[in-house]
Amino acid sequence: METYAIHKGAIVAPRKARMTIDLIRGKKVSEARSILANTNTKSSRLIVKVLNSAVANATNNLGMNEADLFVSECFINPGQTIKRIKFGSRSRVNRHDHRTSHIIVKVSDGKTETVKEAK
Repeated sequence: METYAIHKGAIVAPRKARMTIDLIRGKKVSEARSILANTNTKSSRLIVKVLNSAVANATNNLGMNEADLFVSECFINPGQTIKRIKFGSRSRVNRHDHRTSHIIVKVSDGKTETVKEAK
């Protein structure tokens, strides 16, 4: 079975966050946590919170064993762009964009969900 967690509107550029999330794709949860703990980026601190939330969803809501979980799917989507001004050269005003991200992490135990048929 599979469960997930989402952090919408994380104030980190998607391009920078994708470099970090590529490190944990397909890894076991314990290994992914240790990789993120040793990666010194803002996005790694945000991703580990989403990973912990997905693991908590799996253990509390679906009763999965934490030792069996692995990161089945994880990706970064671009979020809203916050537009600000920045003073440029020769009395001009340039735009300075603060990009945001949506962080999605899915964890799975590798077992398929069994569906009971109604009689």
